[in-house]
Amino acid sequence: MTQQGDSNWWDKLYDESAPDTAPAVSGDTLDDHFATATRATTGPPSPRPPDMTSPDVMPRDTTPPDATPERAGPAPAHADDRAPWESPAGGPRTFPSPPPPPAPVAPVVETPTVQVPVPPLGPAPEAPDIGAARDAADAGLTVEVSVPRPRTGFVGSRPPTYEAEPTALPVARPGELGELVPDTVLDGARYGTCTVRAASVRGDSARYRGEPRRDALLTARFGHDETALVLIAVAAGSRAAEDAHLAASDACRWIAEAVCRSHARLSEDIRTGRRGDLKSGLHRLTDRTYGKLRARAAERGLAPDEYTATLRCLLVPADPACRTRVFFGIGGGGLFRLRDGAWQDIEPLLPEPAAVTGAPVVGFGSPPPEPAASTGEETEEGDRLTMDLGITTAPAPLVEDPVPPPAEPFRFRASVARPGDTLLLASPGLAEPMRGEPALARELAVRWADAEPPGLAAFLADSQLRVTGYADDRTGVGVWEA
Repeated sequence: MTQQGDSNWWDKLYDESAPDTAPAVSGDTLDDHFATATRATTGPPSPRPPDMTSPDVMPRDTTPPDATPERAGPAPAHADDRAPWESPAGGPRTFPSPPPPPAPVAPVVETPTVQVPVPPLGPAPEAPDIGAARDAADAGLTVEVSVPRPRTGFVGSRPPTYEAEPTALPVARPGELGELVPDTVLDGARYGTCTVRAASVRGDSARYRGEPRRDALLTARFGHDETALVLIAVAAGSRAAEDAHLAASDACRWIAEAVCRSHARLSEDIRTGRRGDLKSGLHRLTDRTYGKLRARAAERGLAPDEYTATLRCLLVPADPACRTRVFFGIGGGGLFRLRDGAWQDIEPLLPEPAAVTGAPVVGFGSPPPEPAASTGEETEEGDRLTMDLGITTAPAPLVEDPVPPPAEPFRFRASVARPGDTLLLASPGLAEPMRGEPALARELAVRWADAEPPGLAAFLADSQLRVTGYADDRTGVGVWEA
């Protein structure tokens, strides 16, 4: 092939005016893919608005001759022909942040309601018989009244460390299931002119550690009608003793048995005002109870101070005409009275140590007599003994070791209640915060200021008002005077 032939071949192959030799235009180029994707995301391109300056497209004026032309507003800006991925001419646009989520709404708690009869506006006529009275009561109107739920919580500067509800149960062992005690005891009654509310609750510390409630509560009625006698006994075992809850339970049960056997005489002494006989009799019954506790401690192989408890009791006669309330017991605690909106601490004063001790007597703690004079000594009459006749002397009186005094003396108080008074008998776990935290005393005074006594649930909530630093068992007995 010549050089000129080679040149003609090259010109024909790379000549720009030569048509493409492919059979058809291919649609698989990069530009074709880009244009297809643009149409799929943005749609077909909008037609260009017509040229309004052309006389062929000028709109006709259809406004009537007498019409007043309105002020034309600003013409809307037309969208330019920029691509979707291009930024607008004025720069990037900003959008407002979404509104904040609405605050959570507390669930609505429905207040319980009860149906109570509507009191008559005037004096009701006397019913001729019982059946007519029952029909009249059935025909009476009732109204729905809301009852507030009991209020619980704490008083003071900060909440206590322990949880407010029970956490751990005490350990149970085979053969000792009868010795288990519940976490809470609640009781109440109404006799004569007074209403009784009693509650015993395990302390926050015992609930957390799984220990049993060491306080014991017993309420009982002895006798019938006006001669009946109501006993409320509260006992508190020692925190250091393992069987403290059993000792407290035994103390309440044994004092109740003793009062039951003598309730007729005790009720008569209260209603007739024989204070001296009443005090000596209750002192004797209390001593017998502690004697049984010492005997039970010996049976268990324990020291007397390892199986004991404080004991505080209240006697309330069922006679409406008698408002005498009698308190007695041994050990710490509290006795308070709410009168005219203020608390009074009426705990009996302890006697002086000299009042409960004295000189030894013959046969009970007396010192042994001195031995008889020997030979060569003078007698009381001044005679000198010169020989020993060998006469056997009489035995000396029996001398025993002095009985140790009780750890706490006997406490007794008999007081006459007034209408509107509230008497509170408290175990040490409740008496200590009543004296040490004024906020608790104020809150209970406000809650119990009404003439109507609280219900059982409300009294339980009131007795569980928590105070920082006081986590022992609590037992309280309230007596409301009508």
